[in-house]
Amino acid sequence: MQVIPIHVPSEITPFEGIPGIMASCADLSDGDILVVAQKVVSKQEGRIVRLDAITPSLLAEGIASQYGKDPRIIHLILEESKKILRMSNGIIIVETNSGLVCANAGIDESNIESGYAALLPKDPDASALLISNKIKEITGKTIPVIISDTFGRPFRMGQTDCAIGVCGMSPILDYAGKRDSFGRKLRVTEIAIADELCAAAELAMGKSLGNPAVIIRGYSFDPKDGTSAGLLRPEAEDLFR
Repeated sequence: MQVIPIHVPSEITPFEGIPGIMASCADLSDGDILVVAQKVVSKQEGRIVRLDAITPSLLAEGIASQYGKDPRIIHLILEESKKILRMSNGIIIVETNSGLVCANAGIDESNIESGYAALLPKDPDASALLISNKIKEITGKTIPVIISDTFGRPFRMGQTDCAIGVCGMSPILDYAGKRDSFGRKLRVTEIAIADELCAAAELAMGKSLGNPAVIIRGYSFDPKDGTSAGLLRPEAEDLFR
């Protein structure tokens, strides 16, 4: 398996066509998987907000004063969230409007102009599908697309990239019913393939290398179409809610 970074020499601007950039900067082949960083998708979709244009709500002001945070960022977090799950040590864990559970609704001020914040795509699965369809129009190639973002994890220190949008492949490799090396039948083993590919892709992307996307080549994936919803643990099974 190869992990091939796609270097884009200039900063991607709002509403710029990512599929065209990917097609021109990379030699895509059928069977490849394209992993794209969330930040460039947010930029393309105009999900970059000027903080000076935000008037924080009273609730945002109150939470911000308690945690020593920018009330404008807190206001955006509240707007982008269905519910707050936890607040502690200056971190707000939420369920976003698209169903993701993450810190601060995924809102980020890194790798963008000062005074702005980047929001997650409104529908990352739809974003992945749009990129895949446009690439097929341009190149004739059928390319699964994963949109990745950096998440923290329960149980573990540090962050790793995870899939927030998926198109053109199953995000889960289900071993249920198969036999292990001792012949025992596996019952519940499911591997989050899309997340593992994002983690591998991040090693080649880096945070400041100008590589906003990666080609995964040589991985035999299940072409059954899936979405990132397949990676979300149901609330009834989530021990952290």
